Amino acid sequence: MIDITFGPQVCGELASAATREWLVPDGLGGYAMGTVAGLRTRRYHGLLVVAGETPASRRVGLASLDPAVVHPSGARVRLGAHEWASGDVDPRGFELLERFDLTDGVPRWRWRIGDVVIERELATVHGRPCVAVVHRLVTGGPVRLELAAACTWRDAHGERRADGPTPRMDPVADGAVVEGSFRLSGPGWVPEGQWWLGAHHREEAARGLHPDEDLWYAGRFVGALDRPGDTVSVLAWAGDLAEEPPPGPEVVAAARARNRAVVAAAQPVDPVEATLVLAADAFVIGTGRGPDVVAGYPWFGAWSRDTMISYEGLFLCTGRADEGRELLRAYAATLSEGMCANTADTGRVEYNTVDGTLWFLHAVSRHVTVTGDTDLGAELLPGLRGVIDAHVAGTRFGIVVDPADGLLTQGAPGVALTWMDARVYGVPVTPRAGKPVEVNALWINGLAGLAELAEQAGQDAAGLWRLHDRAVSAFRERFPAPTGWLHDVVDAPAPAYPLGGAAVHDDDLLRPNQLLAWSLPYAPLDPDEPTLRRVAAGLLTPLGPRSLSPDAPEFVGRHRGGPAERDGAYHQGTVWPWLLGPFVDASRRAKLPVDELFVGIEAHLTEFGLGSVSETAEGLPPHRATGCPFQAWSVAELLRVRRVR
Repeated sequence: MIDITFGPQVCGELASAATREWLVPDGLGGYAMGTVAGLRTRRYHGLLVVAGETPASRRVGLASLDPAVVHPSGARVRLGAHEWASGDVDPRGFELLERFDLTDGVPRWRWRIGDVVIERELATVHGRPCVAVVHRLVTGGPVRLELAAACTWRDAHGERRADGPTPRMDPVADGAVVEGSFRLSGPGWVPEGQWWLGAHHREEAARGLHPDEDLWYAGRFVGALDRPGDTVSVLAWAGDLAEEPPPGPEVVAAARARNRAVVAAAQPVDPVEATLVLAADAFVIGTGRGPDVVAGYPWFGAWSRDTMISYEGLFLCTGRADEGRELLRAYAATLSEGMCANTADTGRVEYNTVDGTLWFLHAVSRHVTVTGDTDLGAELLPGLRGVIDAHVAGTRFGIVVDPADGLLTQGAPGVALTWMDARVYGVPVTPRAGKPVEVNALWINGLAGLAELAEQAGQDAAGLWRLHDRAVSAFRERFPAPTGWLHDVVDAPAPAYPLGGAAVHDDDLLRPNQLLAWSLPYAPLDPDEPTLRRVAAGLLTPLGPRSLSPDAPEFVGRHRGGPAERDGAYHQGTVWPWLLGPFVDASRRAKLPVDELFVGIEAHLTEFGLGSVSETAEGLPPHRATGCPFQAWSVAELLRVRRVR
């Protein structure tokens, strides 16, 4: 894997160390997450964050475990880091860091206090909500190590304040149970019980959200580090509180071994690919219903569109086809009126996308093509044919094949059904009603893929091919625009008319959605160099294509501010790294060189979410990363198109 290591000049400067984040997932949708500096900059940061009924219904438990070194003389040096509502940063333990590294997915900090050097490593137990934090004396000593446990028990999207109930603390051997929900265990437990008021999260302040919370100082662990090699470990876990995890050093060793095995199973060809394979592993989780995909950390849960776009990269490129088969079966079971459920972070099952189902067709087709698993194709074929029938007849939100041209149209008041689905105060920013270009490319791709599955199963596919051929003919006639690229939407309601009005127009804004018309396996068009160069000139950045060309009046170059400002910019110029996948595919099909397209995004692997790829970036230079630091489809698409090389 690539080398992710920072020395004292990065570690000791908050502007650098507090903007680089690490993630250690638990395989269930929970995680430990923080910054190189050790400073909690988000309400989502913590050492034990536990997934609930859905991956997005997470709760923060152990917020931080702050080390302090006590010398024989009684001198005490604090190594933790907190920012407070007053603006103070205290303590400032990051100033004593001489090194941070992320090796085999395990973060490690190394503090130097004169001749005393202490390392901390952190790992989770895969498949269990449990974290181990291990401290080791490297040189110097003897010293005493104190570890202050700052706790809470709250929804990860909120905060808890001291004016509410005091957390319940139940003493148990070697520690305590907090709120009856998670347990702390380690040496020399000394209960305390007081509020730390006004812990500040600078990233939440930047996002226009409430930035402060109060933390409960539950107590401290105390252990001796007499000679080099001695360790002091603390464990925190939820679930079965009576079942103690293995000792901390064993948890760390097991995590390293598992992560190496995950990478080896995918047979990566270079360190970047190995890093992406391990990054992909974070998003594939186990649930009571089988495998699923977390769309992004730290705040997203499972979304079918994200899952299906990510499917090939997360499952087929990493040797996880067996898990993928199980996942596809589970999603097929959600089909209703020809639509795949878009499982939501709220925990409700919703049917509210026009493209999620079409991406599902694509995922099934790719699975059968790559693995040769024609049995799965035959098994799912009746449901997939039902998807086509429902789209031809018409289903929710005006989704229907237009009998006039065979293209797929969609739209209803107040909804945004494509992946550009942001809303501000309930109003879609880019409703894209009509016939979106990528939706119809996916429709054509899905018809051809399904026709091949039918033929492999010995079934008649003539009707599917007729639908396909008619849509292709109409696509080639309707979507090329006089501007030299493709229309983003044809037959869109004209701006002067309400949705459903008589007047329509063809939207020729330069957006990246058209890339799918050239990139999909059964794409309706063959890419040509001049068109791709025009698209690249207007959209391409080091981290992927923008969602809108900068010369458009609606372009927003900065993705920052409060929720309304950020959502308003989300698809109006913000960069989406996942779209680099379709751009590379289209470029390859046009016989254009692609190796240089990866340079910026590969460098990004050490800049934001360490070893991973962010959800978004700003449309204007220097293209500051935004959104989730760890995003499934960003990682999956980069991994997929790199593996083709």
